[in-house]
Amino acid sequence: MRRVIPLTLTALAAALALTACDDGGSGGADGAKSKAGSGCATGAVALEIGSASVAPAAGDTGEVPVSITNQSAPCTLDHFPGVTLRQGDRSVKLPATEGAQAQTLKLAKGASATFTVSYTRGADGDTAALKASTIEVTLPGGGDAKTFPWKFGPVAAKGDTANASVSAFQQVGD
Repeated sequence: MRRVIPLTLTALAAALALTACDDGGSGGADGAKSKAGSGCATGAVALEIGSASVAPAAGDTGEVPVSITNQSAPCTLDHFPGVTLRQGDRSVKLPATEGAQAQTLKLAKGASATFTVSYTRGADGDTAALKASTIEVTLPGGGDAKTFPWKFGPVAAKGDTANASVSAFQQVGD
């Protein structure tokens, strides 16, 4: 019985030492936490703009789907994506869609999620409309913004901002 106690104490001490090494901080240059299930960072996922339901005329509503496929360790999408439309020096960060409820999604490697950018098309000659040239996407897990061309026409003004918003994340597939 004397040998059991030293082995048990040694195992306990080793476990405590390993636990003390995890400071709960983030690992890597992109700010993603090193533990499985941490926030999904833009560098660890594939982001794509899908086939849009383009608003054909001023006043019509269009929808632009953005897909996210996890290419790394399991991660979590929480809150809302960050989406900014840019026109030269002018940038407009889009709010969450009114009434949208954020949900937490866990993405295993290879799993996908999506969200939608909804917008109202502005008139071509309207000086208040945002004539965006790019759309930038960031995820709550961090990483650099991913930039795509905005090919969907001018976005109508809503007060002093753009008439556009971002939906909550939705799981794709099972």
